Amino acid sequence: MVGRLVEIADDRRHIFVMRGFLVVQETGKAKVELGRIPLDDIDAVIANAYGLSYTNNLLVALADRGIPFVLCAANHNPAGMLWPLDGNHQQAKRFDAQLAAKKPLHKRLWSEIVRSKLLHQASVLEAIGSPSAPLTALAKKVRSGDPDNIEAQGARRYWTLLFGADFHRDRNSDGTNALLNYGYTVLRAATARAIVAAGLHPTLGVHHSNEGNPMRLVDDLIEPFRPFMDWQVWRITKVMEKPSVTPETKRALVRVLFNDMQTDIGATPLQVCLHRLATSLAQVYVGERRQLDLPLAALMLNFTTPNKAF
Repeated sequence: MVGRLVEIADDRRHIFVMRGFLVVQETGKAKVELGRIPLDDIDAVIANAYGLSYTNNLLVALADRGIPFVLCAANHNPAGMLWPLDGNHQQAKRFDAQLAAKKPLHKRLWSEIVRSKLLHQASVLEAIGSPSAPLTALAKKVRSGDPDNIEAQGARRYWTLLFGADFHRDRNSDGTNALLNYGYTVLRAATARAIVAAGLHPTLGVHHSNEGNPMRLVDDLIEPFRPFMDWQVWRITKVMEKPSVTPETKRALVRVLFNDMQTDIGATPLQVCLHRLATSLAQVYVGERRQLDLPLAALMLNFTTPNKAF
C-alpha cells in the first residue's frame, strides 16, 4: 500500500498519538483538534515548523512502525531524522551482509545507479523539449565506480538545459532552489522508510562516504528519482512568476511520490519503486540477485502541459 506523507508546517501545532492515530491539535487555550490520521496509513512525517511540539509516545509509535520522523531546517533541507532500530525480520542478516560487501560490488552498483539517473534526466529534458542526447551519450560512458565522474559532468549540462544558463544549484538559495530542497526532503523521507523496511542501515552507503552524513545510503538510492522531482519543480516555475515554497507547491511536490514510473511489471508508483530498489539492494548483498531493481528509462507515463494545478 502507498502510504501518506504528513507535513506539519505551522508553529501553532502539537501532535501526539491516541488509539492508533496521529492527532494534530492547536496549541492555543482552546486546544482545538485539527485532524487525525491512522498511523498505519502514514509513510513519513515531516516536521517543518519551529514552534511544533510532539510527545515521546508519538515518536515511539512511529519508530515501532518504521515511519521516519524528519526535522527540517529553515531552507527546507532535513536537519535530522528519527528511524527505528529494527525495521525488518531479516535485519541482522542483512546488516552483516551490508557490512561485508566489498568495494568492487559497490562500484558496480554505483555505476547502475548513475546510469539510471542520467537516463531519467535525459527523459525529463526530452519531455520539456530540451536536447536529451548529451545525457544519453554520457550514460553510455559510465564505468564501474564512475571514475570519470560522469554524474557530475551530466549535472552541469542538465541544470543548464533544464532551468537555463543562469541557473546554479544552491541549497541555501530561495526560489527554484528552495523548491528543489523541499522536493528532495520529501524523497529522502520516503527513501529512508524504504531502506529501513528492507532491513538495511541508512548510514552504510554504496558510494557516498562523507563522515558527517548519517544518511549516506539514502543519498545513494535517491539519485535515480531526483529527476522526477526536478520535472515537477520545472512545471511549477512555468506557472509561478516568483517560484516559492507554498502550501500549494508543497502538495504538488508530495504528489510526485504517487506518480507512475515505468517498470518491468508495468506502471508503478514512485513510492513503490523506492521500496523495490531498497529490497533489491538487500537481496544483492545476501546473494539472492545480481542487479538492482531500477525503474526503466521511460520516466513518466503522464507528461502533461503545465497548469496552475501543477
